[in-house]
Amino acid sequence: MSTIGVSEIDELQRSLRGSLLVPGEPDYDEARKIWNAMIDKRPAMIARCAGSADVRTAVNFARDHGLPLAVRGGGHNIAGSALVNDGLVIDLSRMRSVQVAAHDMRAWVEGGAILGDVDHEAQSFGLATPLGINSTTGVGGLTLGGGFGWLTRKHGLAVDNLVSADIVIASGERLHIDHDSHPDLFWAIRGGGGNFGVVTTFEFALHAVGPMVTGGLIVFPFAQAGPVLRKYRDYVEALDDNVSVWAVLRKAPPLPFLPAAVHGTDVVALAFFSPQPPEAVQSAIADVRAFGEPVGEHVGAVPYAAWQQVFDPLLIPPARNYWKSHNFNQLSDAAIDVVIAYASKLPSEQSEIFLGLLGGAANTHAPDATAYPHREALYAMNVHTRWLDPAEDAACLAWAREFFKAAAPHAAGGVYINFLNEDEADRIAAAYGPNYRRLKEVKAQYDPDNLFRSNQNIRPGV
Repeated sequence: MSTIGVSEIDELQRSLRGSLLVPGEPDYDEARKIWNAMIDKRPAMIARCAGSADVRTAVNFARDHGLPLAVRGGGHNIAGSALVNDGLVIDLSRMRSVQVAAHDMRAWVEGGAILGDVDHEAQSFGLATPLGINSTTGVGGLTLGGGFGWLTRKHGLAVDNLVSADIVIASGERLHIDHDSHPDLFWAIRGGGGNFGVVTTFEFALHAVGPMVTGGLIVFPFAQAGPVLRKYRDYVEALDDNVSVWAVLRKAPPLPFLPAAVHGTDVVALAFFSPQPPEAVQSAIADVRAFGEPVGEHVGAVPYAAWQQVFDPLLIPPARNYWKSHNFNQLSDAAIDVVIAYASKLPSEQSEIFLGLLGGAANTHAPDATAYPHREALYAMNVHTRWLDPAEDAACLAWAREFFKAAAPHAAGGVYINFLNEDEADRIAAAYGPNYRRLKEVKAQYDPDNLFRSNQNIRPGV
């Protein structure tokens, strides 16, 4: 890193409409905290940008001074890509504007917005777009990696609903990109992560959703995990796109609809969602209920925005988090057996294994239609290891890595880029799949010196 003088730092501060934080200032330590408490990096400076002009200024400063550069949206990325040691962080967390044009079914979302911001604005018109399952997740990182959630089976991935974007590239130029303007770059940001620049505004297509939808949990005892997961696997093969069911294996939280004796015990929870009203999906709810003998159930009408927040309490920081993930095109009996075996020995009270159901509209696109390539994947399985005490690091990491290794022979080989840890650079090619070569070519055109490399990095090449 080049040596930067006080006068240059002062000049940078004066050129920003936002603020610049450096070590020792009162807000610095708070500004470098992110969702995953395992990440502890110390940037040389944090530029809290107030708009795209600030972003351009910060990009130019980092490039011209040879500073490592990171971009922070929601700060939710498991690998900690929002921060960089001894470099400059472009912090977009003050840029959270969401503008909705209900008549045109469009939303313009700033790069620092979180899912809850979009839901709040869009749901006031009874509209939504497919974005994640946790309201505090950053829209930017989620979308650039592909983005899936409860609406994915009906309306596709976040990138399938991205209409255009404004992006600041490594040269400092701000581009408006879509299918007609810089189509190669627009293709690349739809699944290629933050490798190509800083997206300051996303334009999404919206869909009529809610405000009331159907959602809830049907919870089975762990002793029934084998038959429940096999019936689940067979059921979702032909599931209607209006229904999504995720499987979660964990210790039961103290939910009010569960008997006290079940709290803290191992369970299989099936999360049921449909954008349709309860009366339209009663037969589907009954089908899922019949997978076994539930110990508790709470499924019914719920505001969509509230459903998007249901799992927030399980993800409140600070906590230490480590993920390992596989894509599955199908679940074999052997794969289910591995899931059950490791779910029976969770390393902490907050750890879980979930099977996020894809399919439906997400799988109607060709693998090369967007940079996100995994159009045959039916499940994104995430091993979410979560704990509080650093003394438990070794045991928790070992469990996650052992499970990952045991499940690998039964998986599809690909992986969702947003689920990769900091230590998984060897899986980057698998994450980008058959689109990796084209992504390297686009990278070489728009970021030949790899300025944007605090991510699951695509090195420029031809």
